[in-house]
Amino acid sequence: MSKTILVADDEERMRALLRAYLTQEGFTVLTAANGREALQVARQLKPDLIILDVMMPEMDGYTFMRLYRQDQGAPVIMLTAKVEETDNVLGLELGADDYVTKPFSPRILVARVRAVLRRAGLSAPQSGVLRGGDIVLDRGAHTVSVADRPVSLTPSEFELLAAMMSAPGQVLSRGDLLDHVQGIDYEGYERTIDVHIRNLRTKIEPDPRHPRYVETVYGVGYRFAGE
Repeated sequence: MSKTILVADDEERMRALLRAYLTQEGFTVLTAANGREALQVARQLKPDLIILDVMMPEMDGYTFMRLYRQDQGAPVIMLTAKVEETDNVLGLELGADDYVTKPFSPRILVARVRAVLRRAGLSAPQSGVLRGGDIVLDRGAHTVSVADRPVSLTPSEFELLAAMMSAPGQVLSRGDLLDHVQGIDYEGYERTIDVHIRNLRTKIEPDPRHPRYVETVYGVGYRFAGE
């Protein structure tokens, strides 16, 4: 079944280019010319993934993310013309799963789309239940609970937790985690792992400032330390 992608960008040429390329790759494509329209389309038609430009009229990408993540969980790839790390980190902190800096190769963007969909469980999800301490992760159902309380994770957060819970006590480097999550080795994107880990801790740790489950091994990476 074809996956549906929403492309939100105020540049008509960019929307047309991405629609043509993604359609050629077998996706169904919706478009929106501004953030407000994108939010309406996303809530009504529930696409499988959103490609979201940051700088848009009426509502920018950051505002979109703040509102969209209140009640929707589809993965989001942000497009940004800004190269400052703080801008990209902000998008990740608001719940984006990945970001691509303009200008970019459509082929690379499609690879990112496929990687994000893969870890969102929309193609051949793995089965099995992982347990550690009060945390239960169900790969098949793509759910996580902490002390019997359901926790909503982004696809990136889910895959990071699954990777660490699959190897409890084993230290995984940022590069290892990035390769697992993205499915492609993106040089220079290891900083994204730190942001996703920080977001993950706020959702699963009793005290994120003193993590019980996801431990930092300084100079190396992270490990899952649940009993």
